[in-house]
Amino acid sequence: MADDSIAVVDLDRCQPDRCNYECANYCPPNRTGKECITLRGEDTEAGDPDQIRISEEICLGETCGICVQKCPFDAIEIRNLPAELSDDPVHRYGENAFALYGLPLPEPGRVTGILGPNGIGKSTAVHALAGELVPNLGDHAADADWDRVLDRYRGTELQNYLKRLIAGDVTVSRKPQYVDRIPDQFSGRTRELLERTDERGDLDRIVDRLGIDPVMEQPIESISGGELQRVAIAAALAREADFYFLDEITPYLDISQRMTVARLIKELAEDENRSMLVVEHDLAILDLLTDSLHVAYGQPGAFGVITDPKSVRNGINEYLKGYLENENMRIRPSRIEFEEHAPRTSSTGNPLVDYPDLYKSYGEGEFELTVEGGTVYESEVLGIVGPNGIGKSTLAKLFAGRLEPDEGDLDFRLDIAYKPQYVEIDQPMRVDAFLSSITDDFGTSFWNTEVAQPLQLERIMEQNLTDLSGGERQRVAIAACLSEEADLYLLDEPSAHLDVDQRVQATTAIRRYAENHDATVMVIDHDIYMIDLLSDRLMVFDGEPAVRGHASRPQEMRAGMNDFLSDLEVTFRRDERTSRPRINKPGSQKDRQQKRDGEYYYA
Repeated sequence: MADDSIAVVDLDRCQPDRCNYECANYCPPNRTGKECITLRGEDTEAGDPDQIRISEEICLGETCGICVQKCPFDAIEIRNLPAELSDDPVHRYGENAFALYGLPLPEPGRVTGILGPNGIGKSTAVHALAGELVPNLGDHAADADWDRVLDRYRGTELQNYLKRLIAGDVTVSRKPQYVDRIPDQFSGRTRELLERTDERGDLDRIVDRLGIDPVMEQPIESISGGELQRVAIAAALAREADFYFLDEITPYLDISQRMTVARLIKELAEDENRSMLVVEHDLAILDLLTDSLHVAYGQPGAFGVITDPKSVRNGINEYLKGYLENENMRIRPSRIEFEEHAPRTSSTGNPLVDYPDLYKSYGEGEFELTVEGGTVYESEVLGIVGPNGIGKSTLAKLFAGRLEPDEGDLDFRLDIAYKPQYVEIDQPMRVDAFLSSITDDFGTSFWNTEVAQPLQLERIMEQNLTDLSGGERQRVAIAACLSEEADLYLLDEPSAHLDVDQRVQATTAIRRYAENHDATVMVIDHDIYMIDLLSDRLMVFDGEPAVRGHASRPQEMRAGMNDFLSDLEVTFRRDERTSRPRINKPGSQKDRQQKRDGEYYYA
């Protein structure tokens, strides 16, 4: 099966001391005397001697799959490769390990995007393009050799790029994916961090454009997620480099900040001939920012394929449709739908809670928040939107009892489940043990259908919390919040670090939970589509970020979205083919017309 299937053994999951080798005992080739599933033995280069290896030459492929079903730890994946995939892997991490097919092409003076699920090999591709990993062309037993790689790409633009890279003529600057880890690696002031990276002499200009001057003298551990994201972007762009890799530029940023970042990256590419490679899950920003797009598909954790570049609009639409036309490849059983609907009209039922006017100050000369009194109804989803640093998380903490208001009484007598903005999971326990400690419903068919399946938790249940990626931590945190018995569920930025598919699934899980359980949910997020699809009503924040914030009382969706977007001077439209959200280019005919009509919200 070597040419048409791949076998992957997750060595972190394979636990031979806790099983009876059901995979080998039930394997059809093994039962006929062939050595398909065997022990790795003492000569293994990875894993333990008692763990298994699978012969891809003997394995019957995905049509059999008995070993996958019999493994009690979900440690085995057998996947058919696309029939159209004729090339060998660019890189494989070892025997029965993840394989990457294809590489993106950095282009001078252009912004290249990569769109695809998490765990599909995007970072592997960047490590190769940065010269930090020499691709082994699928032969993990051979010594890495750049000459073989150059021969593989002979006559292509990628060969020219790699030649310059090997010669030391290409330098790389990278913005990390998980910016919340930066304070663990640096403990000084923001200015000290950024001045270390100022190799082009234009740091002040970048700081001013990104609006982070107010935090330059603050300790890096004290600034917010949105500020930390912009600091990380500034640090990457201030370096002297030929190739800039920007991994997820939008988490924790509001719409205005996302557009500011996108415009800056675009200008630096065009005006200074910089090559930018951006991995992003916000489709509207990806659409606005990039000049070409690579789609990444495959099976997360098993194999990934990066396509040749496509036009941005076609690439995004094909990804959503789940079918890549040039490759003749179905990458998803169903399309991701962006329903074209009028904003949901809420039917106000029984009040869950009436809350009074509130006021919270962090001290003289510090941030202050005023909140107009209002009503939250039973069985509604209330969306909360506004710029960063305007008090949304402060409101969540007030409602959750984590902060006390200076004026107004919040004696709710409600059970409140709260997922904070920053998911800090440091408990040395497994995911299944953690979630089972929260709810007696854990493992039931009801809980699996309502929570585990839509949040794609099955394959991480036996992992330790401390070993999870940012996206995995986010999904576990959402599940933990929804699993609690509560009157009110508060979720602060549930979309952060989730890919497009995961955001759709998380949105479905939250909305379905609210509808099926008559639950009341408050969601703070900057993903307009998530807010659009989830919310019955909207609470809009305005004010001066980091100085003062004001929260209006909840209002109908269209009125709320028009208020919110008009403050940001941003208009949205829907794509004619897929109805997906798209940001109008500032000053375009559509942008000017919607502003004249006062319809900023999907006119």
